[in-house]
Amino acid sequence: MIQRRHLMGALAAAPWVGTLPARAQTYPERAVKIIVPLPPGSPPDVLARLVAEGLSRTWKQPVVVDNRPGATGMIGMQALARSAPDGYTMGVLFLTHTVLPELIGPLPYDTANDLAPVANLVWLYNVLVVPAASPVQSLKDLTDRARAQPGALTYASGGNGSPAHLVGESFGQASKTKMLHVPFKGPAEAVTALLGDQVSAMFATTSVAAPLVRAGKLRAIAVTSPQRLTALPGVPTLSESGLGDIELREWEGLVAPTGTPRAIIEQWNQALFQVLAAPELRAKLADLGMSVAAPNRPDEFSALIRQELAHWGRFVKASGLKPG
Repeated sequence: MIQRRHLMGALAAAPWVGTLPARAQTYPERAVKIIVPLPPGSPPDVLARLVAEGLSRTWKQPVVVDNRPGATGMIGMQALARSAPDGYTMGVLFLTHTVLPELIGPLPYDTANDLAPVANLVWLYNVLVVPAASPVQSLKDLTDRARAQPGALTYASGGNGSPAHLVGESFGQASKTKMLHVPFKGPAEAVTALLGDQVSAMFATTSVAAPLVRAGKLRAIAVTSPQRLTALPGVPTLSESGLGDIELREWEGLVAPTGTPRAIIEQWNQALFQVLAAPELRAKLADLGMSVAAPNRPDEFSALIRQELAHWGRFVKASGLKPG
């Protein structure tokens, strides 16, 4: 009986097993699309365009970036989840998407089940910046002021649940300080407010912060990475600044609609890390504050996503974060 069940199972799987390799051997046969759920110029967009350029050369097929901003990234992810699972539509998933289910409530898609993980591509680090005219000169200066007057200092973000908000809240817990969160409609508006001295600080992405720091328009206090960033080698880490052994990081990876053939997902996984192995590309990403992730399997990225869903779910509940 056991042998018969095994045989029937093998026969049932035979057409699937037999067709996938042939399908993958000819893939891709036409243009491939990567959905980015944020506007052009955002870190996920920059990453997607650099990767798309490398994949186009590898596959000799166009790999185009399709920006679908709106609703904190939910519009783009919903479009991806509803796409045909044929390997010709992929999407960039990042930390924010593991916060939204608890922060917003039921989403128009299931983050854990409607998206098939392909690979985590990069880790991202932020820069704690203050206006150039700010009296704050160091991390100790900032934390001392924040402890002396809880809630008097403010920090900006691109919205409730955005990476800058989450990093800011995590920093507050780690440093035992309380700064008032001021959400804006997007990161550009948040940076504008910081430049105008309307807020005290911000955990800005490196790609945005570095040019403004070099131009003398912002002052960098610390970076959230475990080591100093290539883009700002003179800026100390949180740990070097006396906060202890702490690292605050974001991540960005690629996902497909659930049901995409495993062989095609595997092909994407291998091709992505071949592209990301190029020294020139890694250097460009380093200048943006992105560290290429070690090659990882789809199931490893799946485990990371589920861990992050659980972690940020608990974090939202404990912090009392509310959607804006």
